[in-house]
Amino acid sequence: MESNPSTSRRDFFARASDGLLGAALLQLLTDDLYADKPASAASETGNESHATDQVSTYDLRPKSVHHPATATSVIQLFMNGGPSQMDLFDPKPELAKLDGKPYPGSVEEIGNTSVTDIGVMMGGQYPIKRHGESGMWMADTLPHTSQMVDDICLINSMWTDHPNHDNALYKIHSGRLFMGYPTLGAWTAYGLGSENQNLPAYVVLGDPLGLPKNGTRNWTSGFLPPVYQGTPFRPTGSPILNLRKQYEQPSQVSATASEMLKQLDELHRSKRPHRGDLDARIESYGLAARMQLTANEALDLNRESAETLALYGVGESTTDSYGKRCLMARRLVERGVRFVQIFLEEQPWDSHVDLAANHRATCERTDKPVAALLKDLKRSGLLDTTLVVWGGEFGRTPTSQRSGDIYTGRDHNMQAFSSWMAGGGIKGGLSYGKTDEFGHKAIENPVSVHDFHATILHTLGLHHQDLFFPRSGLEERLTGVKIPKVVHDILA
Repeated sequence: MESNPSTSRRDFFARASDGLLGAALLQLLTDDLYADKPASAASETGNESHATDQVSTYDLRPKSVHHPATATSVIQLFMNGGPSQMDLFDPKPELAKLDGKPYPGSVEEIGNTSVTDIGVMMGGQYPIKRHGESGMWMADTLPHTSQMVDDICLINSMWTDHPNHDNALYKIHSGRLFMGYPTLGAWTAYGLGSENQNLPAYVVLGDPLGLPKNGTRNWTSGFLPPVYQGTPFRPTGSPILNLRKQYEQPSQVSATASEMLKQLDELHRSKRPHRGDLDARIESYGLAARMQLTANEALDLNRESAETLALYGVGESTTDSYGKRCLMARRLVERGVRFVQIFLEEQPWDSHVDLAANHRATCERTDKPVAALLKDLKRSGLLDTTLVVWGGEFGRTPTSQRSGDIYTGRDHNMQAFSSWMAGGGIKGGLSYGKTDEFGHKAIENPVSVHDFHATILHTLGLHHQDLFFPRSGLEERLTGVKIPKVVHDILA
């Protein structure tokens, strides 16, 4: 078909509005792609010349790794609110001995924003014992995950830079304490592209009970092109709206409409040679069109066996929601999605009062589905190439938090917390790092958030120094200016 430069967008949309793209997609294209307004990526980067010089920066085509990778995808099981390390993974006999007594030192050492609400020492709230051949410690609130400890690397010496949720969340997701920077998932998509051009490279599975703290800023692309930001799927009903075509039509008609749109894209691009970010917009809407053909199959859990659904706790009131999202994550990485995040609502692990009941309830929601995900990935062979990451933004204090005359919860602790990884080239059955006698500070093999990020990138074949984005004369990196370390001791 010959190009017709005189074809107006009105003519095109009038002829193609009932075709492959669908009314919703066409409306988006009308409002966004063909609008004469500054592009977000160019305006945010402040580096339009770079954008035009590196068109490949603005699409999801697969990219070369810096070194051989052990993982091709990541599933991040994010535990909003700060799970308590000494109650779940890091038992402290000395803490138990001092239960109910004042902190044996200056309360200023606790390191929170205020000392007025620091209560007495608080021992572990659950029975905790060793599991597996590795003898890894795990509380009785995690009976299913404890069966998988020989596939898990437990890091007990994590630390971060801020005791408040907002800033700690920005840090664990983007490596910075403030909003507006690309997140780990966005950097992964930017560095690797996608193995499946019909699905997003970075998918977010939210909670039907609501958004996590900081909302959509947890999966932003920041100054990276918007094609790399997380794509949220709906937690109830159809994960993505408007996927189904209104009616079938001959393939020749769909092909013609698609070709016409391609030609219009090229015409629009040629008239705006200094708008390199335009490729990101075109790629985003092209992906939306392709998803109409493929996403339904990828997200259809009815294709799974009854045994698999039961394994994840689908159909059980407590585990149904989280189980569906864990199963959906497996189906997505199975189809080449690079990075999948699963969030809980707001911050359910934030246990300032009644930690014992709080953590047990959250474990009941997540423990069985998490263990099922590991089992399912392992039996299919996908665990070899899928990195599973579990953890929150910080830990909890060894002291209780005073709430009136109640001393049943713990405050935030930025100086030590626990996270774990499994699969994707990580050593299983390893407990790494140590905290002091109270679980308060990391004292052996401390792992910063930047170390954590550098290690995850390493498994994906990306070197933290070589993964950067030029912006305003600077080379911006996930891991910041101070050079982190890859934690080689936990790599298989």
